[in-house]
Amino acid sequence: MYGWIWRHLPGNVLVRSLISIGLVLGVIYLLFQYVFPWAEPILPFGESAIED
Repeated sequence: MYGWIWRHLPGNVLVRSLISIGLVLGVIYLLFQYVFPWAEPILPFGESAIED
């Protein structure tokens, strides 16, 4: 998959690297802004098994 993406990016190695970094940062941004807040109520991270 990564090879396919790399082959289809335009430019030389420097330009491809910059575009790849931008794509990774964009995916991270989308995860933190939209996916994780949507999934937070579904996931049991706030529940604790230890009682006072």
